[in-house]
Amino acid sequence: MVAQNVAFWILAIAMAGAAIGVVRSQNVVHAALYLVVVLAGAAAQYILLAAEFVAWVQVLIYIGAIVILFLFGIMLTRAPMRPEGSMDNSQRLAAAIVSLFLFGVMTALFVDAYHGKEIELSDDLVLIGSSGHIASDMFRNYLVPFEVVSMLLLAALVGAVVIARRD
Repeated sequence: MVAQNVAFWILAIAMAGAAIGVVRSQNVVHAALYLVVVLAGAAAQYILLAAEFVAWVQVLIYIGAIVILFLFGIMLTRAPMRPEGSMDNSQRLAAAIVSLFLFGVMTALFVDAYHGKEIELSDDLVLIGSSGHIASDMFRNYLVPFEVVSMLLLAALVGAVVIARRD
């Protein structure tokens, strides 16, 4: 259990650093690449939770499709790689206060919900995370939202091509 905790914290720190890189990057392509690190860390967290199917779906769908869609959108729209002016503003103090407030609220909610309980990964939980159970739920109970998301992604790609082809 100690090795799992160490792996969790290593992944969490790497994800937090990459998330800060997404927000702080002045280059749009670099921000998308930092996003790949965050999404890969989320997939690794799923592997720690013994949900291998969800981890591979995370890799295939989010890293393999969404980030590629972002990069295609950036390339097709000919977005400037670096902004001409400064992207900084005077709202850093307000942002820091709001983020500390949200961190406090989330911490209080988690402490209240779990009270230091340790979550055991039993065989029942591993069975629920199996690919057969997830596929059954996805294609029986959640088929319409699954198709709506695929149509939304297709519309975003077509929109990027239309915007790029205006000239």
